[in-house]
This record gives sequence, C-alpha cells and structure tokens, in this order.
Amino acid sequence: MKRAVQSFSALFRRNLKLYFKDPMTFFVSLITPIILLVLFITFLRSNYEQTILRIIGDFTIEKKLLDGFTGGWLFSSVLATSCITVSFCSGVMIVDKINNADTDFLVTPVPRYLLQLSYCLANLVSTLIVCFALLSIGLIYLAIVGFYLTLADVLLVIVDVLLTSAFASMLANLIWSFTRSQGVNSGICTLVSALYGFICGAYMPIASMGEGVQNFTALLPGTYSTVLFRRYFLEGALKEMEGSLPLPLVEGIRDGFDVNFYFFGMEVPMYASYLIVAGAAILMLLLFVLVSILQGRRTRK
Repeated sequence: MKRAVQSFSALFRRNLKLYFKDPMTFFVSLITPIILLVLFITFLRSNYEQTILRIIGDFTIEKKLLDGFTGGWLFSSVLATSCITVSFCSGVMIVDKINNADTDFLVTPVPRYLLQLSYCLANLVSTLIVCFALLSIGLIYLAIVGFYLTLADVLLVIVDVLLTSAFASMLANLIWSFTRSQGVNSGICTLVSALYGFICGAYMPIASMGEGVQNFTALLPGTYSTVLFRRYFLEGALKEMEGSLPLPLVEGIRDGFDVNFYFFGMEVPMYASYLIVAGAAILMLLLFVLVSILQGRRTRK
C-alpha cells in the first residue's frame, strides 16, 4: 500500500511538472478565456448593458450597479467555459500517448489504474490552478467596477469550480483513454473550445436562443454548472436592483440572463443543479476507473 501511494505521488508530481514546463501548453489552455475577455471588452459588454436598459425602460439604475452586473456575467461565463476547455487542453495523458511514453510505464510494476488516476488528478489540479487564477482576476475586477458578492457567494463559486473541473477532467481523460492521435486530440480541443461557449450560454444567454437549442442545453451537465455560476455572481447585484426597480422587471432580468433556468418549462432549483453536476462527475469517475481496469486486463493478456 505504501509503495502504491509513493508511486502514485511520484507520477502525479511528474505529470503536473510536465504540464507547466511547456509555456505553449499553458498558453493554449488560456486561449478561450482570453477570447472571452476580448469579446466582452470589445462587443458584449455594451450589448448586455443595452439589453438591461431596454428591459427596465423608463427606470434607471446606477452605473456602478450596471457595471457590477455585466462584470459578474463576464466572469461567470469565463469560469463556466474555462473549467471545461482548460481540462480538455491540459492533458498529459494524450501527450504521453502521442510520444509513446506511456508504454514505458506499462512495463513497470505500477498498476495501470494508478497511472491513469495520476493523469486525471494532475489534469484536475492544473485546471483548478488556471481557474482559480481567473477567479482572482474576476474578483479584483468586480472590486473595481462594482462588487455585490457575499462571502457565501464566493465560497459557493469555489465549490462550483471544484465540481465543474472534476466533471470536465474525468470526461476529458475518459475520452483520451480511447485515442492516441494528435489529430483527434487537436480536433476535440478545437471543437470544445469553439462550441462550448455557445452551448453553455457564455456568448449569449440561453434564454435568448431558440426553443430547440434551449431544450438541448438542458440535457447537458455543463449547463447546470453555468447556471450555478450565474446565480452566485449575479444574485447580489439583482437584489440590489430590487431596491430601485419593480420586482417583475428584476425577475425578467433573472430569466433573460439565465439566473433562473428552466428544464422543458420547469424551473430548476439550485440543489438539483448541484446534484446533476456532482452526479455527472461521479459517473465519469466510475466509467474512467472501469475503462482503466478493463484496459489494464487486456494489456496483460
């Protein structure tokens, strides 16, 4: 048991160092957050502000409150996408497979499942490092333009980062278990980076999409982690709006910006979103372990 723990620890440290050793790999992981930041600053911020102003009509709100709300929307989007895309772009397993380095480990006494889990944990930790760095930037930005989060909101955002990153890391490593191709890996990373921002509502609210797209996104676990980010980044600003705006208008903003989310017409409570994300992460973990064990048995044969 002690030997297994030592082997796992050594493999985990090796995988983590290998990821951060290559600056290009780290930069590629940050491409999607950088794109989101540029899009927000250049285009999306003014669009969101105009949307809110159209909703409230003749009523007015403070510029600080408007900036705090749009800033919260920005970083809820950045974190929602980054937890997924960074996981898919920071895998050491696929790098070892492409370089055939994994075959060297397979001839050692280390069980295959320990090797696979070390890849998964390193991927999770590297994702969390990037995402928590982005969260820190977001909190500093909100402190400058308009900060309406409570301590509980910040802690729950951290919980959501942990859950979403765990789900994404398990899913990414599960997919990598079946491929050794650089082309397939690049295609998956490109597809996830390009599409996930739209699917999760990072570029535009899910509520503004067509009914078919809304129903499709309601079937994806990642959507519910996005809703959780929305709730905790925006709820404080929305409560502040209730002091100067009629409640129906505030509820309209909640619905229009995905703070309230509906599954085929039924509002999804927060506890259900947590259960869906956590359940998806556990399911991916169980599948990943099962595939690792089966592949290990097949290799020995």
